[in-house]
Amino acid sequence: MAKNITGIIITLNEEKHIQACIESLQRVCHEVIVVDSLSTDCTVSIAEECGARIIKQTYLGDGPQKAFGVPYAANDWILSLDADERLDDDLVNELMRLDLTRDDTAYAFKRKNYVGDHWIKAAGFYPDYVTRLYNRKTSGYLDKKAHSKVKAPRIKKVRAHILHYTYHDYSHWMERLNWLTTRDAWAYYQKGKKQSALRPFFSATGAFIRKFFIKGGIFQGVDGMTVTLTTVMRAYMKYIKLNEMHEEAKKTAAKK
Repeated sequence: MAKNITGIIITLNEEKHIQACIESLQRVCHEVIVVDSLSTDCTVSIAEECGARIIKQTYLGDGPQKAFGVPYAANDWILSLDADERLDDDLVNELMRLDLTRDDTAYAFKRKNYVGDHWIKAAGFYPDYVTRLYNRKTSGYLDKKAHSKVKAPRIKKVRAHILHYTYHDYSHWMERLNWLTTRDAWAYYQKGKKQSALRPFFSATGAFIRKFFIKGGIFQGVDGMTVTLTTVMRAYMKYIKLNEMHEEAKKTAAKK
């Protein structure tokens, strides 16, 4: 029997993932809300057919978008998933047994990240604990447009899993990297972060040291190198794109 939990998913053109994500949440949730960023594919119609409640909202940034659906929830307990995530069987079992009597406690779960059918464990990709179950009375997503997370008085780790079908294949990984760096740059620009010639270099260097040496990528073969290089590229390109946004803004201002 589903608990008094509301599942919330944010979407943009997720027709390949949305049904499985909703059905996964329905195993433990009393209701499911989809906050859709004006998808142009069949995401909304599929979600409606699955019984989810749809709220349309232009994308506000990571934290604000994930928080947008919370006031519409019928329950105080919120379980947040991305469209490409699922609850593993062990997590479903844990959630059904979980004693949700402490409003001040949020729950973090281990996340398995996949490329196709390949589980990536290297360089900090596992265990990748993410806090996703929280009570809106005391906790919620930070108002950050990129890389937001749940802030709660107390976070308890649960040794059960979210399955994250991150990328279809390595080509998709590269495509998503382009999208993610653009989103990150936009978030920084909206926040007022200034351009810098040195920041891309230092960000990329720090990412390499962290993933390749501190997180052990050097000892983890192809996966370790892949995670290291993609992390370095993301760290570098988001700031290069931020600089580009500032340059474009200057050109536009000069034409006026």
